[in-house]
Amino acid sequence: MLWISFALFIGAGIALQTAINAKLRLAVGSPFIASNISFLVGTLCLFCFGLLSAQSFLVDTQTLADTPLWMWLGGFLGTIALTTNILLFPHLGGVQTVIMVILGQVSMGLIIDHFGLFHTPQYAFSLSRLLGAILLLSGIFLVVRRPKISHTPQMTSSLWLWRIIGIVAGGMGAMQTAINGALGHELHSPLLSALISFAVGTLCLFLFINAQRQPILPALHQAAKAKLPIWVWFGGSLGALFVFGNVLLVPELGTGQTVIFALAGMIIGSQCIDHFGILGAVKKPLQLIQFIGLALLLTGIAIIRLY
Repeated sequence: MLWISFALFIGAGIALQTAINAKLRLAVGSPFIASNISFLVGTLCLFCFGLLSAQSFLVDTQTLADTPLWMWLGGFLGTIALTTNILLFPHLGGVQTVIMVILGQVSMGLIIDHFGLFHTPQYAFSLSRLLGAILLLSGIFLVVRRPKISHTPQMTSSLWLWRIIGIVAGGMGAMQTAINGALGHELHSPLLSALISFAVGTLCLFLFINAQRQPILPALHQAAKAKLPIWVWFGGSLGALFVFGNVLLVPELGTGQTVIFALAGMIIGSQCIDHFGILGAVKKPLQLIQFIGLALLLTGIAIIRLY
């Protein structure tokens, strides 16, 4: 139960990070630059924590030779997933983007568990896990509200293409969780695995931003002039905790359950932020349908865990 509580906690932290990064995005004028700042802050936080805990940052040559290339690519997959989510939003809207990405994460997480992919613990698929996943996804669907899907003929194929891309992006997020867990086991250090993932993600985003010719320094100057609260710059620390927590959780819960419980925490956290107007968010009191959705979500979690 302790591990599940931790998964819910770090998931709620991601909801808080999203609210913080939204403020930073308004200040710098670019979601990609805001994400890059968040990744950089997360990398620095993990590095400082490593220094305080006397963590060695060196990897011996034998480990480098024996470790498969894919184990080092968790941060790269995470960057692709993040970038895709940002690009999906204008085409699908917030609700469909959330649903498609979560569908991909949960589905891929259960597949990884069933086959024990990426050197992760194997948890055979069962009807109870399927029922739990259906209840959880149904709950999320009710919580974020059903989107109005256009039935315009010329738009249908285009929308489905973006939906498929969203599902694939969600699957990459689950793959990143499994890969980071495998790397942590290989290096005997969850902290070093999380640091490598964040550093790779920071570099990938930096290269992407430069390829898009987005000016970083003027954006930072603009943000500095806005005199933002200091906490706006530290959303990345919550992201670092999330990635580090996932590396710890995968060996204990498996990829599927780690993804599901963290997602549940994120959804619950985001609803609390909206309901209470935390961090200056516009208050959006929960409706009855959303309470029903949260109940389904929690029921799904219980079934997956207990049966």
